[in-house]
Amino acid sequence: MGARCSKLSLCFWPSNIKSNLNDSSDIENGNKNEKDSLPGFSEFTLDQLKAATSGFSSENVVSEHGEKAPNVVYKGTLDDGRWIAVKRFNRSAWPDSRQFLEEARAVGLLRNERLANLIGCCCEGDERLLVAEFMPNETLSKHLFHWETQPMKWAMRLRVALYLAQALDYCSSKGQALYHDLNAYRVLFDQDGNPRLSCFGLMKNSKDGKSYSTNLAFTPPEYLRTGRVIPESLVYSFGTLLLDLLSGKHIPPSHALDLIRGKNFLMLIDSCLEGHFSNDDGTELVRLASRCLQYEPRERPNAKSLVTALIPLQKETEQVPSYVLLGIPHGNAPLNQTLLSPLGEACSRLDLTAIHEILEKLGYKDDEGVANDLSFQMWTNQIQETLNSKKHGDAAFRAKDFVTAIDSYTEFIDGGTMISPTVFARRCLCYLMNDMAQEALGDAMQALVINPEWPTAFYLQAAALKSLGMDNDAQETLKDGTSFEVKKSKS
Repeated sequence: MGARCSKLSLCFWPSNIKSNLNDSSDIENGNKNEKDSLPGFSEFTLDQLKAATSGFSSENVVSEHGEKAPNVVYKGTLDDGRWIAVKRFNRSAWPDSRQFLEEARAVGLLRNERLANLIGCCCEGDERLLVAEFMPNETLSKHLFHWETQPMKWAMRLRVALYLAQALDYCSSKGQALYHDLNAYRVLFDQDGNPRLSCFGLMKNSKDGKSYSTNLAFTPPEYLRTGRVIPESLVYSFGTLLLDLLSGKHIPPSHALDLIRGKNFLMLIDSCLEGHFSNDDGTELVRLASRCLQYEPRERPNAKSLVTALIPLQKETEQVPSYVLLGIPHGNAPLNQTLLSPLGEACSRLDLTAIHEILEKLGYKDDEGVANDLSFQMWTNQIQETLNSKKHGDAAFRAKDFVTAIDSYTEFIDGGTMISPTVFARRCLCYLMNDMAQEALGDAMQALVINPEWPTAFYLQAAALKSLGMDNDAQETLKDGTSFEVKKSKS
């Protein structure tokens, strides 16, 4: 996984952030059904949790470091069929049972759809255990660093960042502003593929334990100086997670900041994301990460401002279910439901640079099978001139000389000796590059006349409609393109 991507330009932090933003209070208020479905905080017996985990069987261990972890997490099932996650602390971790219970009960009061909520604990003898909702779809670390079938999509990375920020904002609003050792293992995915923050990090691993078990290169500077965690330390750790999401790797913050300051921040970006996101969005996330990683705690944003900055980045994919973006099964729903291809995504956000890159890579393969019946006389007399026009147009298109490309492709089309939907698609983009949306729409429609089931033509038509301010029509056309794309993939 390398580090090339679309060109970005780093600029000043903008002030034009949307005002109609949902914050953590909206999430909480809109989540009453889930709150009602969750039981209140309970104190379990050790026998109940032994039965739930098959005697703390090694087969039920879900900790990232297995049974070698100082505090092991197991999955289990209660008598009523509910799946749970059980964190079993080292026996010497919490000698004061009263302090353990007080802290667990405080965390157990939290109820939010952005959290893997704490539903109980156990405190018998020297045993200390926490019980939380079980999240069945692995961790962010698994999906981001160790993926098997597909890398995490850009839209899903943005959703993880927003949901995590909302979780932190909610916890802060409820007096739980400290979180211990925030990292990619602490972000879990529920049955719908939605990212949630593990509640286990809201409690220390021991009464006097360290707050950071990760490499010191990733710990906040103030923790290295004082050994203490403050609310701003959490924002620093959030910044390291933004770097993870941007790069698909676990990059030390100091190295990342050196790249950003040296204007080499393109090296941060996961090469798997190339052409799948807008330049502005990529720049915005890099900038937000650098703000979170400021050396001085007071210069970092708070959790609420993180939410405010991330909401505008969600855009067209906000209606796509998380399990679709994550690429995981969900009942009988197909994984390709409403999921746009890279070209569809680029057209939906009118990212003309990305559209150009994708069309250039596609070449003329979609012209195969298009009828071009030419007589021998036409071939000998006209074909060479027609092909030269197309060749000149392609060279100008590759060089991003879109005015020249329009002229050359027009000569090819007016020649009338050959038919090419790809030429119409390319001239369509050239028109968009020159703010000629009406002409672009005409070319997209001409491409559809030639090839009525060509997804590329539908996507470009949607881009032209969006340029003309016809957003509803653009969305319908994107759906048509997706339908034909799915049909094509099954044929």
